[in-house]
Amino acid sequence: MTGEFRASLDEKGRLLIPTKLRSEITGDTVVLTKSVDHCLWLFSTSKWEIFSKTVQESVGMFSQRDLMIQRRIIGSAMELEVDKAGRIGISALLREHAGLSKDCVVVGIRNYLEIWDEAAYMAYQKQIDQSIGPLVEPMAVAWPKE
Repeated sequence: MTGEFRASLDEKGRLLIPTKLRSEITGDTVVLTKSVDHCLWLFSTSKWEIFSKTVQESVGMFSQRDLMIQRRIIGSAMELEVDKAGRIGISALLREHAGLSKDCVVVGIRNYLEIWDEAAYMAYQKQIDQSIGPLVEPMAVAWPKE
């Protein structure tokens, strides 16, 4: 699941998952949660099980840092039905967290999707444009030999 797609929230807070991305989601149920940025993460239920188990196994119950992580990511997660038209209903709390307005961007990040307010995503991209070079330089990724 990769790519950037424009999408719109309707008056009921529903978002149409782009067709290309929807075809890669198995089943008619997904999990939506707050991300560490001001966007939302959308997982298929199978990917969510793996991700949430990994998060919960890496944190404890008595550390304030760990509790914050669990509350933010696990506690805010909602299981949602994908309707026949390919839409999901996003709760007011999750829309507020991500600052979602009518115009959104859905970004495929391999195992999950990010849902951004379009203006916030464009501002984030401008910020990244100024710092991406130094961030990727240490990776020293070589082009694969054929």
